[in-house]
Amino acid sequence: MPQMPVVRTLRLGDAEIARIGLGTNRLTNTTDHVEFVRAAVRAGIGNIDTALIYAGGDSERTIGEALSPFAAGVVVATKGAFKAGQGRPEVLRSHIEESLGRLRTDSIPLYYLHRVDPETPLEESMGVIKEYRDRGAIRHAGMTLVTVDQIERARGVLPLAAVQNPYSVVERTYDGVLDHCGREGIVFVPYFPLRGTDTDAVKAVAARHRATASQIALAWLLRRAPHVLPIPGTLSLEHARENLAALDLDLTDEDFAALS
Repeated sequence: MPQMPVVRTLRLGDAEIARIGLGTNRLTNTTDHVEFVRAAVRAGIGNIDTALIYAGGDSERTIGEALSPFAAGVVVATKGAFKAGQGRPEVLRSHIEESLGRLRTDSIPLYYLHRVDPETPLEESMGVIKEYRDRGAIRHAGMTLVTVDQIERARGVLPLAAVQNPYSVVERTYDGVLDHCGREGIVFVPYFPLRGTDTDAVKAVAARHRATASQIALAWLLRRAPHVLPIPGTLSLEHARENLAALDLDLTDEDFAALS
C-alpha cells in the first residue's frame, strides 16, 4: 500500500492554517523583528505563538505592531498566569488586559492558561478566560503543560481549542495527552519540538531525504498525528521557510519506525 502524504493544514480556532507555527519567546521590539513577523506570515506561517512574559512583553508588542489588525487566516496565540498565584481571577484578568493592549486588539484569537496555578482552583482560572470569551475578547481557549484530568476539568468550564505540552522525537512524556486531544478534537501544540535533532537516527533519516535534522524532527511530529501543530522558535526568515518545507517531507513507514 502506498504511503499517504501528510496532511499539510489543520483547523485551529476559526482558521485553516499550515501545520507549522512560529514560537516567539526571543522576539524583541525592533524594526527588523517587526518585518520578520510580517515576512513569516507572508511565507505561510499561520500560528504565531507568544506569551505575556516573553522578552519582557516585547514579543507581544512586536506582534501587535507587525500584524494588528489580525488577518482572518492568522491565529495569534498568547498566554497568561505563569507563576504560582497568577491564576487568581484578579491577576489573570490583568494579564489578559495587558495582552490585549500589547497586541493592539480587542479580540485575542487563542488564549492559553500558561500554567495551572497550584494556589487557585483550575475552574476559577478557566472561568476568567470564559468571561472574556463570552464577551468576544478571547475567541478560543487553550492550556499548557497539562494532564488529561486537567484538560477534562477545564472542559467542564469551556471548550478547548488547543493544548500545548513539550513533545518531540525524544520527549514522549505526553503521548497520552496527545492521543486524548486527537480523540477529543483538540489541536496538540508541541513546544520544544526540535529537541533530539542531534541523534544518529534523525541524522540518518535526514541524509536519506537530503533534508536538515530539524526538518526530519518536524516531519516526524507531523506524521505522528494529524492534529499536531509544532511551533519551532526562530528569528530567521530562512529558518522559518526551512521549517515550513518540512510540510513537503513524507517519511516512509521505515523512517517513522526508526525514529519512533
